[in-house]
Amino acid sequence: MDTKWKNRIILISWLVLFTYGVSGILTALLNDQDYMKTSYFKTSQYRDTVGTYTSYLHAFEMDDQSKEDMKEDITVSKEEIDEYRFMYGELSEQISSIEEQYVSRIQEAQANNNQDQANLYIKERDAKIADITKNFESDEYVEEKIRKEKEQRVDEYYKELATYRQDFGVYDEAFSYYLVNTSTGEIYTNLPTKDQEEVDKYISSDNMLHIDQYPSKSNGYLDIAELSFIYGYEDLISHDQANSLYEGKIGLREGVSSSNAIMVSYQQYDLQRKLFWIYTIGSIVALFASLFIGRKIQILNKISSHKSRDIYNKLPLDLAVTLTGITLLISLVIITDFPNLYIYYTFRDVLNQLFFMSVFLGLTIVQLIFLYPIVKDLSKNREILRKTITARLLKTIREAFYNRRVGTQVLLILGFVYLIGLGAGPIFIEPEFIIAYVPAFFIIGLPVFILILRKVGYFNKITRNARALASGQFEPDLKVAGKSVLAKLAEDINTMKHGVKTSQKAQAKSERLKTELITNVSHDLRTPLTSIITYSELLKNPELTEDERSTYIEIIDRKSKRLKVLIDDLFEASKMASGNIELSKTKVDIVQLLQQSLAEYNENIQASTIQFRVTNPDLPVYAFIDGQKLWRVFDNLIGNILKYSLEHTRAYIGIKEDNSQIIISFKNISKYELSDDVDELFERFKRGDTSRHTDGSGLGLAIAKSIIDLHEGHLDIDVDGDLFKVTIVLENIG
Repeated sequence: MDTKWKNRIILISWLVLFTYGVSGILTALLNDQDYMKTSYFKTSQYRDTVGTYTSYLHAFEMDDQSKEDMKEDITVSKEEIDEYRFMYGELSEQISSIEEQYVSRIQEAQANNNQDQANLYIKERDAKIADITKNFESDEYVEEKIRKEKEQRVDEYYKELATYRQDFGVYDEAFSYYLVNTSTGEIYTNLPTKDQEEVDKYISSDNMLHIDQYPSKSNGYLDIAELSFIYGYEDLISHDQANSLYEGKIGLREGVSSSNAIMVSYQQYDLQRKLFWIYTIGSIVALFASLFIGRKIQILNKISSHKSRDIYNKLPLDLAVTLTGITLLISLVIITDFPNLYIYYTFRDVLNQLFFMSVFLGLTIVQLIFLYPIVKDLSKNREILRKTITARLLKTIREAFYNRRVGTQVLLILGFVYLIGLGAGPIFIEPEFIIAYVPAFFIIGLPVFILILRKVGYFNKITRNARALASGQFEPDLKVAGKSVLAKLAEDINTMKHGVKTSQKAQAKSERLKTELITNVSHDLRTPLTSIITYSELLKNPELTEDERSTYIEIIDRKSKRLKVLIDDLFEASKMASGNIELSKTKVDIVQLLQQSLAEYNENIQASTIQFRVTNPDLPVYAFIDGQKLWRVFDNLIGNILKYSLEHTRAYIGIKEDNSQIIISFKNISKYELSDDVDELFERFKRGDTSRHTDGSGLGLAIAKSIIDLHEGHLDIDVDGDLFKVTIVLENIG
């Protein structure tokens, strides 16, 4: 605990020393160097004092024009008359304006049955109209009004001038002057004599603390044109002495009362100058001491490893920069106020200001140390920028205007609502505004309000429908009204709902087909397996004759081969469906491959009652395929025709070329009633013979489609009543 407090004391001491050092050096740099002057009379403060005194002299002594003389000198030009006359527009415009000002007052008085008040308003109105009309009829009338206004301003000028006479007395008590107008030779002085020799005795180094000589190398002539006193009355004051130059002397008297404001400033300068140098030299020593201590205790490392850094690093970068900027700005404000340290001549004032400066400067230093590594690694870690408040705000704005139409509409609606609400304010100040507000409310405000309600209602319907869809319930389709973004959202939800329904139907169908697949596989595999088991048991009977034994063995052999075919087909179908099979592609003549496949079944075709009609091109038709796999497709399809075709019907097999495609078709009349859902025929163990009395495995079409898909071709089935058609499309390589 003692070590922790010791570290804190060292850290606070370093911060105070560093703050004191920085403040003192900045004080020395920002004090206009007044305290580096060897004398008070060389400071800007004294020069300003002399300038103020010469301004007073010009106003009270040199410009000796009386109030009455100034009024006599008033002139009114034609331009001023025209400007006054047309200040508020043409005559008709001014009359209309006056009438508008009084119409509501008169009507209100009459509505309150106060005819006397109404007559008074009418009288005031008519008097103003008559006055305005006369302005346009007579220049003399306007000139007289302007003259009266200027005379009133003259009175105001002399009244304000009188408020400075007491200050002039304070300055005149401290200064002696003797000035001569170089143009007119007129002498101005507050000495009892105008004799040059006597003046030199009065304004001498024996009687004066300081003397300003005009002209001199440093001052030159005293220029009256540079002197201005009371602003806003320049057009009334005589400019006879403008650009006049003066020569002579102005001296600060010795022996003036110490309570005089000029002498107080003079006397305080030496004390303030001593304080300035003590503070400045002390701050330089403190700054070097803080740098030495900081290096010795490794202050930067201690601050950068402080546990508060983890909290600071969680702040968004722009917020951290803003906080740093705020504390830095406050520190600079306090520091730049230190040049006026001589004002805070009490020790308590200095300590207070030093304390606040230490707090804010310390916060700034800590934040800069924490912020430096973040900014340094900014180029490597762009995620920092994406987490800033500014980036999030820009993202929010971009998302708001992702659909520009929606963003613009919302912005305009909010703007209208704000303006309508803001427009209601002036009604409480000036009830006449209700005349303009009510129509605007009904034309703009009310329709916008109704529009907002309708949009909110529509949005709530969409939300309710979406919630129902999420819970598995299907509400009626949303009404798609217009082309707004809400209408598009409603349309998308309707589409999504229908998609969910379709998906549910497909899932139910998949479950049904999966069940059928298991049933069919079980049936097809169990039938030959049962026969094998049954006849195997019969073979165990020793009393069997050789003929019976041979018959049973033949049945077992046939059923075993049947079981092997089923298992091989199932294994091949699974490999095909998973795509886990390699194709050995070569250039193959499709016509020749089909003829070979038909030749394999020639005996079966001849033995059947089905008449085959084969249509082939005269020339070879080539495709880049695996001939063995495509032969398997032809074998399955021709076998299906022989198994499932109605007796005494025809089967049609044809090959034709269409641009870059080879189209192969197989058509026959089925002896079994076919399902309308042709997709089910591609399912594994699905047969046209639903009673499953034929020898087929139900995998032929599934295997055939998988082989064609692996060749990036198409195999489609069409069923029209009992007509069964298979179409194969492959790429033609010529």
